[in-house]
Amino acid sequence: MRTPARVWTILQGMSFAPASLMKAHILQHVAFEDAGIINAWLDARGAETSLTRVNQAATLPDPAGLDLLVVMGGPMSVNDEAEYPWLVAEKRFIAQVAAQGTAVLGICLGAQLIASAHGGRVYRAPEKEIGWFDIEAVDAPQGCFRFPQRCTVMHWHGETFDLPPGAHRLAVSQACANQAFQLGERVIGLQFHLEMTEANLHAILANCRHELQVARYVQTEAAILEAGLQHCAKAHALMAQLLDYLTRRRST
Repeated sequence: MRTPARVWTILQGMSFAPASLMKAHILQHVAFEDAGIINAWLDARGAETSLTRVNQAATLPDPAGLDLLVVMGGPMSVNDEAEYPWLVAEKRFIAQVAAQGTAVLGICLGAQLIASAHGGRVYRAPEKEIGWFDIEAVDAPQGCFRFPQRCTVMHWHGETFDLPPGAHRLAVSQACANQAFQLGERVIGLQFHLEMTEANLHAILANCRHELQVARYVQTEAAILEAGLQHCAKAHALMAQLLDYLTRRRST
């Protein structure tokens, strides 16, 4: 995957670990929600990256040998198996990859898929959360990923989930109790988006702006784009830290 010059500009000043060959796979559900800044992080490490567009009934890869699985967002629900039968195989695949000790990152729908694949209930949230809102870190066991005490991130979701058995909550927001969770050493789900570049913001707005109906936790299109200029770089730096953590070398 080529990294646009603008994305490389965004990445200036970030600290990267020495490049090492890793095999990464991305599960994408709609064309307008791609991996964003994650692609640049993978390129910087010389990763061998492959992609499955699961909504096109593509064959899922052999999980053996994968070092990282990234599960992206999308407008569908994990409960829509009758309408999107590929969700059944995708959940099974996610659980299989996680069980073999591979690093797994789920974003928005991806986090809900991880939760559902491990026994967590996914359901309509009391309120939609669309725009740039703060999350707060919560206490978690030693060794779990640590978010900043407070940071502003991009949200676009109308559903939420119960933590799957054995998972640890990592972050909350005023609108949503479960914003981030960790399952074991190498599986993390994010209800929010750290990966979005300016291009990603324009793409999701072009396809989903009909959801921007006035509500307590729904911002206007102008507010989302303006805040993106302020917060994207910090979000990208946090994403790099999270990916470094997930793909760190084991001590044993």
